[in-house]
Amino acid sequence: MAGVLEGKAGLVTGAAGGIGRGIAVELAREGAFVLVSDLEAEAERAEETIALCREAGADAAWQACDVTSGEAQDALVAAVVARHGRLDFAVNNAGVAVHKELVEVTDQEYARVLDINLKGIFLGMRAQVRQMVEQGGGSIVNMASVAGLTGVRDIGVYTASKHGIVGLTKNTAMEYGERGVRVNCVCPNAIRTPLMDISPPDFVEALIAPQAIKRPGEPEEVGAAVAFLLSDKASFITGVALPIDGGYMTTAYV
Repeated sequence: MAGVLEGKAGLVTGAAGGIGRGIAVELAREGAFVLVSDLEAEAERAEETIALCREAGADAAWQACDVTSGEAQDALVAAVVARHGRLDFAVNNAGVAVHKELVEVTDQEYARVLDINLKGIFLGMRAQVRQMVEQGGGSIVNMASVAGLTGVRDIGVYTASKHGIVGLTKNTAMEYGERGVRVNCVCPNAIRTPLMDISPPDFVEALIAPQAIKRPGEPEEVGAAVAFLLSDKASFITGVALPIDGGYMTTAYV
């Protein structure tokens, strides 16, 4: 049976591992061509993602991208269009965090988090929306977080960046809906990634404790939600910040 993204083509940033890899593989499983993107230093891990996409039943390719570069973001879009004639979807997933109390955060750390997390999504959407408007439509999903919906202790700058992503998502959805472009974001909480696997157990327990479902989510579970939002099955959904959080936002107190 054909997947919900059969015949569609697009890109995923930050896809060499973790949630980005889970998203890329799920999109491939649903029939999409995926341009896998990450920093040049992640090329080897990105090739592993591509192999998993092909095992899932669809083609994939690699292109390095520093998301803080407008030229690199433009080149990602151009690469998909050169290969498939259009950009059906984009997933802006690349991001970083700083785990410190506010007064301990340096100017350089603040700038890095905002540049990658928020400026990176602005630059990505600027290139993606231009192409999608020109071709008559498309769908974008941005990576936010439950930290884009509420406060989370000791990651204030990250929280600020993710709140910015939610706002930018909603505004872009409002501005371009009449031109056929849908824009949503997803807001995960505790998702099993290599970083979580090496985190202190008490830190992981604190993440999961407020959830109604008492386990970490899997990257593929985020990917399944992203695939739905990108697909024509979600054709009347735009401007949404969707929690993928095991019920964190229904039970958490902060």
